[in-house]
Amino acid sequence: MLINTTNTKEIDFSKSELIPAIVQDKNTGIILMQGFMNLEALEKTLECNMVTFYSRSKQRLWTKGESSDNYLMVKEIHTDCDFDSILVLAEPKGPTCHLGTQSCFENAKPDLAFIAQLNQVISQRKNDDPNESYTASLFEKDISRSAQKVGEEGVEVALAAVKQDIDELKNESADLLYHLLVLLQRSETDISQVVKVLEERHK
Repeated sequence: MLINTTNTKEIDFSKSELIPAIVQDKNTGIILMQGFMNLEALEKTLECNMVTFYSRSKQRLWTKGESSDNYLMVKEIHTDCDFDSILVLAEPKGPTCHLGTQSCFENAKPDLAFIAQLNQVISQRKNDDPNESYTASLFEKDISRSAQKVGEEGVEVALAAVKQDIDELKNESADLLYHLLVLLQRSETDISQVVKVLEERHK
């Protein structure tokens, strides 16, 4: 169930005043961290749109990032089927872990999560110096150049498949995916919108 300010009472705190709260990167699907919330922490999270836990060591509410500015900006909050744990979909503003890593579960990353990470990197680099960034140089040129690159790489993928050259197929596919992400952003379209089209077709 999607949780908002009107239905927090649906959460079952009868078993314990503190329930597990898992935070997941909304864009990549990577699990960022896990903490505990009481009702007050949940309400504060909804109020300020920043993940707020109840710290068992500090014995108080604790907003993630309050000392580092690496906040977790809330996008959605869901509860499980028993209403006694919470999943927060968030956008991290900097590293989540106090060790400086993206996630407190640093080595537990879904393989396909890197596509979303790459998409974010492209967005960050598009305004860099074109002389120092290939990505920025693509955005500086006319969109027809990006379209051309997608076409060229698509042909290379097909040729590699026909030759049954698996290494070349993987490399050319990587080039195709990268240039497709660039072209989508240049067209003010996000890869997530393409995924939604696939989901609708699947239904």
